[in-house]
Amino acid sequence: MKTNQSRKRGQAQTWPKSVQPGRAIVKVYRRKTPAGNFSFMVANYADGERRRFDSYRDEGDAIAAATKLAQRLDSRDYVAASLTKQQAIEFANGEARLKPFGVTVDGATATTAECLKLVGDLANMLAAAKFYRQRHKQVVKKTVPDLVDEFLELKESRGASPRYMKDLHWRLKKMFAADCTKEAANVTTADIQDWLDGQKLKPQNYRNFRTTLNTLFEHARARSYTFDNPVEGVETIKVPNGGSIAIFTPAEIAELLAAASPDFLPVIALGAFAGLRTAEIERLEWRDIDLAGGFVHVSADKAKTASRRLVPIQANLSAWLSTYAKRTGKVWQSTDNDLRDERAEAVKASGVAWKDNGCRHSYISYRLAEIQDAAKVALEAGNSPNVVFRHYRELVKPADAQRWFNVKPETPANVTTLAAVANT
Repeated sequence: MKTNQSRKRGQAQTWPKSVQPGRAIVKVYRRKTPAGNFSFMVANYADGERRRFDSYRDEGDAIAAATKLAQRLDSRDYVAASLTKQQAIEFANGEARLKPFGVTVDGATATTAECLKLVGDLANMLAAAKFYRQRHKQVVKKTVPDLVDEFLELKESRGASPRYMKDLHWRLKKMFAADCTKEAANVTTADIQDWLDGQKLKPQNYRNFRTTLNTLFEHARARSYTFDNPVEGVETIKVPNGGSIAIFTPAEIAELLAAASPDFLPVIALGAFAGLRTAEIERLEWRDIDLAGGFVHVSADKAKTASRRLVPIQANLSAWLSTYAKRTGKVWQSTDNDLRDERAEAVKASGVAWKDNGCRHSYISYRLAEIQDAAKVALEAGNSPNVVFRHYRELVKPADAQRWFNVKPETPANVTTLAAVANT
């Protein structure tokens, strides 16, 4: 009696075989191996247009796999036929987005599902992809000293003020780059944090260093010298407000003005009675002071905030500046060191202790007490109303403000009237 296997061998078989349990057809191929045996290949189109062959040693296993594949294709066709219009549009959009990458919708969704198992949601998955790209992108090698030199050269070419350049040179070249010579891409948040902590800086100075280093590494990141900005993770320190606002009394400012040299007097007067910053005064020209019109014009290129503003000239400031009405050029025509020397001489001669930013702080404090309008004072001072309200409110009384803006030259004969200035 012949077995089933012997009957199969005795029967002529046609290859390839078509397996069709439903509408889908899957072909099974037979191949002879070098050893004289047969292997069976299932043509698999499940991933889309590309065909692959799944290999099986046993014909029965190949037929079974082909049957399951055909059923799967039938099921997929059924799902496709039952899609709503919106679902069909979403599928088409997804397929179009993936086409440039040679990825099928099925393959992309399978990978996405695996990623979601690891990271939880799409936002995290995107963040992880960005992190991976950031860490695997190519960076341009640049040591920190070379980075600092490039940064300083760029700032100078863009017209940064001498005062700002001096501060950058000290903080970055003399301090940071002298201690940190590694490649910028290898500088970590811990490196910068350890360096800042080791300097034993006061809160304000710490914050200034952190700000400067952040600007440096933003420059580095934009030019692919670093993977990221390590300063972003460095600890921020709150600068205490208590005692930070020191102002002069009307009597003290009068003593300082009386002791000031003719060249230095306008610097004190513009700070005390117009609220200009020292750096702004050093950039100011006499043509920016319109005594007849009653305004000091602080242009964008002279202002710290790079925002133009008009500061009203108070009556006492007009009196102090009237004798300079015909001057031209810069208000302060010497160096920053000379300005400090002149200030020291005025302090010594007057016996009044100098207060850092005291003239500007005084103007804002007395002006706010006088007009009770933080927004207007902020506009005049080139500041924010929130800062003015938080730091300067109730430091002085309105009566003190009246005395402050009544500090005028003692010798009226030496003062040219505003009307006379307007007619010259």
